[in-house]
Amino acid sequence: MQVNGRDRQAEKYLQTSRVFLRQADKELEAGDLRQASEKAWGAAAQAVKAIAEQRGWEYYTHAHLFQHVDQFSAELDSAELGRLFRSANSLHINFYEGDQTESAVRGGIEDVRLFISRLDAIFAR
Repeated sequence: MQVNGRDRQAEKYLQTSRVFLRQADKELEAGDLRQASEKAWGAAAQAVKAIAEQRGWEYYTHAHLFQHVDQFSAELDSAELGRLFRSANSLHINFYEGDQTESAVRGGIEDVRLFISRLDAIFAR
């Protein structure tokens, strides 16, 4: 099977998502809640971009990402997907504000892990 440029870019986003998630875990264990938060947000955003890239959709703004998550939620018939992505977004906010507890960040990272696993169902391989 020949892989086109769009597929390569999508796979790159998906791989980056996984790297960021591992980095989030490392930062959390090191006690850097802000960096853990931002890496987890990045992991979620990269996963959305992977599918958007495959489909030829724009993904250059936060608004695009939220719109796509709504579309994915409809496809999967899962309101949970939106909640999980909002949890990821709260981690992005925490990077700037630094007001979440370790427990909250840990829970947010777990939400991101679940979010990415749910998106795996619609990532075309």
